[in-house]
Amino acid sequence: MSLHLRRLNSVPWCRAARASCRELRAWSGRSAAGRSCGPPGTARTEHSRGLGYGPPARGGPWLGTGVAAALAGLAGLAAAAFGHMQRADMVPRSSTERSPSPEEEEDDELARRCRCFMAPPVTDLRELRKRPGDIKTKMELLILETQAQVCQALAQVDCGASFSVDRWERKEGGGGISCVLQDGRVFEKAGVSISVVHGNLSEEAAKQMRSRGKVLKTKNGKLPFSAMGVSSVIHPKNPHAPTIHFNYRYFEVEEADGNKQWWFGGGCDLTPTYLNQEDAVHFHRTLKEACDQHGPDLYPKFKKWCDDYFFITHRGERRGIGGIFFDDLDSPSKEEVFRFVQSCAQAVVPSYIPLVKKHCEESFTPQEKLWQQLRRGRYVEFNLLYDRGTKFGLFTPGSRIESILMSLPLTARWEYMHSPSENSKEAEILEVLRHPKDWVH
Repeated sequence: MSLHLRRLNSVPWCRAARASCRELRAWSGRSAAGRSCGPPGTARTEHSRGLGYGPPARGGPWLGTGVAAALAGLAGLAAAAFGHMQRADMVPRSSTERSPSPEEEEDDELARRCRCFMAPPVTDLRELRKRPGDIKTKMELLILETQAQVCQALAQVDCGASFSVDRWERKEGGGGISCVLQDGRVFEKAGVSISVVHGNLSEEAAKQMRSRGKVLKTKNGKLPFSAMGVSSVIHPKNPHAPTIHFNYRYFEVEEADGNKQWWFGGGCDLTPTYLNQEDAVHFHRTLKEACDQHGPDLYPKFKKWCDDYFFITHRGERRGIGGIFFDDLDSPSKEEVFRFVQSCAQAVVPSYIPLVKKHCEESFTPQEKLWQQLRRGRYVEFNLLYDRGTKFGLFTPGSRIESILMSLPLTARWEYMHSPSENSKEAEILEVLRHPKDWVH
């Protein structure tokens, strides 16, 4: 595995992005006023405007969802978006028009949009311009936009903390951008990573796909693929502020006969240390509103899928209080599934940032901090033992291990035979983790 890494947080690209894209730090109008963390013991009220550039896109309900699986680990997708995307489609030029000069190309709509990202796209801009309507172009721009908006929202909450930005290349094809805020004032560790990779699947990775019921025809033992996605896990320092994970991805495989199989996957889930009913309701209602734009059956289906997937079997409990999870979505059309993913991605910032702002200044005891460390141990157990996306990534040639394991907290703890007292706040969250609740009805 050969990776080329370079820090980007001090280069002109990032300075220009931060200077010209301050509006990306705003989030949904539903949390237009909220507390942001200032110096210890202080709070301030902020007003922000919505992310939307227009009315939400709508699509029809799915005809089928396929078999469950998590491919988020591929090349760092499982460490594995947001706001309404501006249109990725660009008006085709007439054959009689002259080609734009390099100076003109550098300042077209796509270039201006890209200056708002944490780093330039993985795919060369000239290639993106050639296929503006292609779903892979739209998805790459969506995940880059997601990364920038989430990072800037988190940095604002953490009093202007800066992210380490690593752009990496994969010898087998493609690369990614990993943004990590570590040991900040509010966030102990916050990672937002994107990957845009291609190549041939390993036999082990192909075997995992076949085990999910996919019939894949290889040629000379090779199975070409392309995949892209954004993945994030955010661990706050305060035990009263919850951890969040989200991931949205697109996968495409080309079989020996030239037939292409494609699908989308992803989801978003919340892992609080202590149960707060209002937080749980807010989080789930925000996700439900995003799903309901595309069909009333989607949220309950994907909520149950999430509860079933993030299950720590040997503990008999869920990793958190759930959210939504889906995979293998390949109908009714690429455009409709993409619009659904886009809506879900939009819901992350408004579902989560208000919760962090609400709790980041709360006082906590050493006992509460200890309980947070023990719950993080459960988080690690699930990710390393059960998450199929993580395993898939580790089996894929050229995977970036640092990005795959980005989801792990900076600190965690395991105590022998630890059990909370009856009727305690610690026992309250365990009850919900063992018996998931309906938070929206």
